[in-house]
Amino acid sequence: MIKTESVKARIGVAMRIYLDNNNTELISVICNRCGKEMKVENGILKEGCFEVKHAFGYFSSKDGQVYHFDLCEQCFDKMLAEFRVPAEVKEARELL
Repeated sequence: MIKTESVKARIGVAMRIYLDNNNTELISVICNRCGKEMKVENGILKEGCFEVKHAFGYFSSKDGQVYHFDLCEQCFDKMLAEFRVPAEVKEARELL
């Protein structure tokens, strides 16, 4: 595993680090909220991660902006706890 300090020195803005420029082998995922480096083994993320890729559209003050970030499971739980209206949760029938 790569030490967090060396990964953070290389990442700049991106929180997902790949071995090469073709994005073929994942080597690190950093939580955007708390900075935790999540466990990645052999290019596979081995813990819960909430990945967001959202493009704002018309009628938004953020029209045309695309947000991409990752939250560890603990930060995801903290985010949900702040909701005034609870998120809808359904059980997946098949896990792939």
